Amino acid sequence: MSKLQILVIGRHPEILQTVVRLINNNPNWQATGAITDQEALSAFNTIVFKLVLLGGGVDNESEATLCEAFRTKNPEIIITQHYGGGSGLLFAEIYQALGN
Repeated sequence: MSKLQILVIGRHPEILQTVVRLINNNPNWQATGAITDQEALSAFNTIVFKLVLLGGGVDNESEATLCEAFRTKNPEIIITQHYGGGSGLLFAEIYQALGN
């Protein structure tokens, strides 16, 4: 069984690293982190993601640009906000976005 691929985009390196680590603790998930829009777009063009989490610091302009690019490449991509607040909220956000 392949892991569910999750792209996490955030502007704060330490927080992004923590979120990626927490997601990767789930044996069924694989997270890739991106700080910049270019890193996010490059990862999205390399890996088939099921879910994109938009974290803190991603401004409205970047969000709009990224979402348009992601949906152009994969109209079925799930994109959701990550608001922080610890692993319980993070996992709830992921499960809710996936419809579980």
